[in-house]
Amino acid sequence: MGKSSNKGQSRKAAQGDRKGKVAPASKADSAPDSKSTAETGHRWTFLTNHAHVLIVLHRNPTIVLREVALEVGITERAVQRIIQDLEEEGFLQREKIGRQNHYEVLTDQALRHPIEKHKSIGDLLNLVSR
Repeated sequence: MGKSSNKGQSRKAAQGDRKGKVAPASKADSAPDSKSTAETGHRWTFLTNHAHVLIVLHRNPTIVLREVALEVGITERAVQRIIQDLEEEGFLQREKIGRQNHYEVLTDQALRHPIEKHKSIGDLLNLVSR
C-alpha cells in the first residue's frame, strides 16, 4: 500500500501542480506532456517525435526550429538532435538560403522498422496530411 501512495506522489511531482507549474524537462526530452498529448490528456502518441518533426517540416519547409519545438512539444535542442538524426540517415536534406534553412523531406525513403519497411516516408506523410 505504501508503494502505490509513493507512486501517486511522484507522478504528481513530475506533472507539477494544476496551477500551471511544470516539472523540468527530462534529459531524454521524451516530452510525454507535449502540446498534443497535454491537450488531449493522453500520456503517449502513436508516432514518435522524429515523425512529428518530419511532418512539421514537410508542411512548412522554412519553419524555424523554435516553432517546430513548440508545435511538437519538445525542446529546441531535441529538435536539433532529431534533425541531425534524420539528415544522417538520409530522410531529410537541409539547404541554407541566406540566414534561413530550407528543409526537404526525402519522401521516397522507406520506413525503418521491419513491420513498416514496405511503406515510404511519403506514405506516412500522406496518411497524416491535413
